[in-house]
Amino acid sequence: MSANFAINNIRDFEFIIQEWLPTDRVFNYPQFADYYSREDIKSVLGPILKMCKEVIEATNDDGEKNPVKFADGKVTTPKSFGPLFHKLQSEGWGTSNIDDSEDAMVLPEMLYAAVWELITAANPAFMPYVMLTSGAADLIQSFGDDKLKAMFLPKMMDGTWSGTMCLTEPSAGSDVGDILSKAYPTDNPRIFKIKGSKIFITGGDNDFTENIIHLYLARIEGAKDGTRGISLFIVPKFWVNEDGSLEDNDLQTTGVEHKMGQHGSVTASLAAGENDGCRGWLLGVDARKNDGQGEGMAQMFQMMNLARMETGHMALSCIFNAFANARDNAKERIQGRLMTDPKAGRVAIINHEDIKRTLMMGKAHIEAMRAMLFRVYLAFDQRRRDPDPEVRKAASDLIELTTPLCKAYPSDEGWWLIGEAIQTYGGYGYCEEYPCSQLARDMKIHSIWEGTNFIQSMDLVGRKMKMRGGTLFRAWVQEMADFYEANKDHKTFIREFANLGRALDAYREMLKTLDEYFRSNVSLIPLYSRRILTATAQLYCGRLILDQGVLAARKAQEVGEEHFDYHFYIGKVAAARYYARNVVPNVWTVAEMVTDGDDSALDVPIDVFEY
Repeated sequence: MSANFAINNIRDFEFIIQEWLPTDRVFNYPQFADYYSREDIKSVLGPILKMCKEVIEATNDDGEKNPVKFADGKVTTPKSFGPLFHKLQSEGWGTSNIDDSEDAMVLPEMLYAAVWELITAANPAFMPYVMLTSGAADLIQSFGDDKLKAMFLPKMMDGTWSGTMCLTEPSAGSDVGDILSKAYPTDNPRIFKIKGSKIFITGGDNDFTENIIHLYLARIEGAKDGTRGISLFIVPKFWVNEDGSLEDNDLQTTGVEHKMGQHGSVTASLAAGENDGCRGWLLGVDARKNDGQGEGMAQMFQMMNLARMETGHMALSCIFNAFANARDNAKERIQGRLMTDPKAGRVAIINHEDIKRTLMMGKAHIEAMRAMLFRVYLAFDQRRRDPDPEVRKAASDLIELTTPLCKAYPSDEGWWLIGEAIQTYGGYGYCEEYPCSQLARDMKIHSIWEGTNFIQSMDLVGRKMKMRGGTLFRAWVQEMADFYEANKDHKTFIREFANLGRALDAYREMLKTLDEYFRSNVSLIPLYSRRILTATAQLYCGRLILDQGVLAARKAQEVGEEHFDYHFYIGKVAAARYYARNVVPNVWTVAEMVTDGDDSALDVPIDVFEY
C-alpha cells in the first residue's frame, strides 16, 4: 500500500487557534458561543485524526488501485468514495458547515479548515467532491430565491446531491470571456435552455449521489461579449420537477480525463443540450434587461475566491503529509556514519546534517504557509459574522489582498518541496510503493486549478496592488513594517528581524520599479509577476512566522525544559529562524532582479526555442 497518512498530532493547530490568533471574539459570536470554545480544539480534531488513519487512508489507496472509469456513458468511482462522502456529510463534516440558518450547528471557518487539512492529507483526491458541493450550495444560498433554496439546498446540505462549478470549455480555458455556451429563453423568465460543452469539470459526474447540481456559466442570447455578458445558471444533471421528482435534463458526460494524479477524482467533459432538452435556472438578473450585462462572473468569483484559498490549502495538506512520511522514514532507516563521530557506528539518517536541513526546510515552510492561511481563515469568520462593520471591512480587505498568495504560494512551492521529501528516501522515494511519489502527483494540479498561478500573480500586481489607488496595499505593507519596528530588537531574533527589515526595504524599492514599468515598459509586468507573488508571500509569511516565533520563545521560557511542550515551542522558534534566514532573503533577490529589468526572455524571436 503506497498511501500512508503519517500525521500524528494536532499541536500546531492548537497553537494557532488557542494561543496565537485572537480567536476569543470569534468563539463568542452567537453562532458558536453555545457550542464551542478555544479549549475544544482537541475534542474536535482528535477524532478526525483517528478517522483519517483508520478510515480515510484506505480510501486513498482504493483510489489509486481502482481509478475513475468511464464506459457506456457512465462513470465509476472507487467503491469506498461514496460511503466516505455520505459518512462525512451525515456526521457534519461536509456541506452542512455552510448552513447560515440561526439554529445550524457549524464550525468556525478556521476550525473547519483544520478538519479538512487533515482529511485532505489522508486522501487528496477525495476532498474536492465535498469542497465543490459546498461551494455550489453557498452560491445558491447567496443568490438563489426562496424557491431555488428550498429545491436544492436541503439535499446538497445532507449529501444526497453533490455540486460543481462549470467554467472551462474547449475554446476557453482561463480566458472565460470566450466561452461559447449559450442560454435561450423559455416561457418561464427564470428558466433557460442551455447548449454548450464543458471540460475539466472536477466532480462533474459520480455514481454515489442521486443528482449533481452544476453551477454553469453561459451567455444569454443577445448579451454582451466577454466576461460582462456571462450569466450563471443552476443546471442539474437531472431536472427537478415541482413535486420533487427527477427526470433527464439532457446533460451528458462525454468522457473523463486520465490524469497524472488524483486518480480517484472525476474530471469530466460534459455536453449540454445535444437533444435541445437541457434546462437551467438563472441566478441573478437577465442580461437582456440589464444592458446586455450578466452577473455570472461576479457571482462565480464568490465561489472561486474561497476555492482558491482551499486549493492552496489542499497543496499544503500534501506537503504536510509528505514531510511527515519523510520524517518517519528518516527515523527508521539506518545508514551512514556521522562526520562528527564516524567511529560510533551507523545511525538513523534523521541524524545526518542534510536530512535535518531538509526536514527543517519542510517544517518551516509548512508552518509559515499555515500561519498565512489560518490568519486569512480568521478573516473569513470575521467578515461573515462580526457585528462591527469596521471589523468586517478590514477582514474583507485582507481576504481580497491575500487570496492570490494563499492559492499560489503553497501550490507553487509544493512541487519542489515534496521533491525534497522524496529525496530523503533515496532510491525508494522514486518507487510507487512509497507514498511521496503519489503525493507529488496528487499535489501538482493545485498550481493549475482555480486560475493558474500566473493568473494569480497578475491578479496581485494588476488588481490587488492597485485597489483604492494603492492605499490598501501600502497599508498592508506598512503593517508589516510596524511589526518589524516593534520587534527588531528582540533578543532571540536579532538576525532574523534584520533580514525582515532588509526584505521590507528591498520590497518597497521593487514596488517603485513596478510603478515605473506600468508607465514605461508594461511587458515586464507579466515577465516578473510570478516571482513578485512568491516574494510577496515570503515577506508576509516571514512576518507571520516571526510573530509565532516571538510567542513561542516566551512560552518556552515560561514552561521550562522539563515541560512536555518545551520541544514544541523551541521547534517553533527554530522554524521561524530557519524561514527568516533561508527563505526571506529571496525577497531582496527577487527585488534586485525586478529592478535590473532583464528582458532577455522577451527580446528574442520565437525561433530561438527550436533546439
